[in-house]
Amino acid sequence: MTPQQEETAERQVGGFTIGDPLATAPKGMTEAPEPDERWQLPNGFAHVYFGERNRGITRPVIMADGFNLGRSDLNWLYVGLNGADGGYPLLDQLRRRGRDVILLGFEERTASVLDNARAAEAAIMRTVAEQLGAAPLSVGGFSMGGMITRFALARLEMQRMDHRTRMYFSYDSPHRGAVIPVGLQAFAHFIPVANDFARQMNSPAARQMLWRHYDPHSARIGVAPERQEFLRKLEEVGSWPRLPRLLALANGRGDGAGLGIEPGSFALGVQRIYPGTVFSTQAQGRDVVVAELKRRFPQAEKTITTSDFPETDGAPGGTLRSYGILADMLRKFGGQVDLRHEHVCFVPSVSAVSIRDIDQHKDLYTAVDDIDPGESDADDFLCSVTNTGHTAITEELCTWLLDRLPD
Repeated sequence: MTPQQEETAERQVGGFTIGDPLATAPKGMTEAPEPDERWQLPNGFAHVYFGERNRGITRPVIMADGFNLGRSDLNWLYVGLNGADGGYPLLDQLRRRGRDVILLGFEERTASVLDNARAAEAAIMRTVAEQLGAAPLSVGGFSMGGMITRFALARLEMQRMDHRTRMYFSYDSPHRGAVIPVGLQAFAHFIPVANDFARQMNSPAARQMLWRHYDPHSARIGVAPERQEFLRKLEEVGSWPRLPRLLALANGRGDGAGLGIEPGSFALGVQRIYPGTVFSTQAQGRDVVVAELKRRFPQAEKTITTSDFPETDGAPGGTLRSYGILADMLRKFGGQVDLRHEHVCFVPSVSAVSIRDIDQHKDLYTAVDDIDPGESDADDFLCSVTNTGHTAITEELCTWLLDRLPD
């Protein structure tokens, strides 16, 4: 590569995002069926699919999209929830059982949870208004969609609105926070031009969701003010809805077994573009180096360190191809990549079932199966037998959920 080509490559690397796999095009993409109804909502929209033999909304299940950059693509979401890439055909199973599926999307998925909750509230109340009969609603979501619907239901209750929801569910939602390696967050802003990855990492939703956030202006690593405000707003509406039964599903294991990632080990390195840049897996301790960032255009170096973090990358939980996605982009633009850890933990199991905070290592790796279930904020929950991809639509989790839908 010529120096000019290397400079162009370094500037273009940030054209990617790290987010909910359900919010990206499935590998074996097929067309979703045409919805029976389309709704435009404040800050969002919905596609409505009647259950088999239903002539209108009769036994509704509202399912909210998760976290990524830009507008929801409900065709992708339908395919992803219905057996794409070898997953379980959840939507077929729901509709065969006479359940009406209402997929809820957002105009901007990185907008504040508080703003996107308006779309969820509107979808719930429109469902109540248009429903045939009096069957109870089931409402929930995947990844951040579970947080949005949790807040929406709680706020409706505070406003004394009859949401008629008997069951709330969250599917690998970050109730106690999600984790994207701090080195990766910092790299988003080390790219010398504005880019999609940086916009996503510094968005309102990311700042509310992430357990620890890298601030590009101060280079401070900590709890974002937006997260503190979001948690305060949750408390103001009672933290959780009180009327429905609360279910939580986790893509991570419940026995405390993590991903087998050695803390402080080499995760990803690159040459040719960003030459000498290295990312390491999260270890405990003070002033732990998690990334050495280097670029040529303009020339710069930056060392990213953390203090008093638990070993988040290898924790039991739903995983993301966090380092793998960046490696793909570096290769695309000519980088020579050494990738050792493609997947790391994104939503720890204890966060998904809301049973422990993730600040302390011992809590992060707690064997959820050995804890009194009453310590969870959920009324019932299920962790996976093995650590699987974040929001992976597995038979194990889906059949458990289907068996608990209200009559």
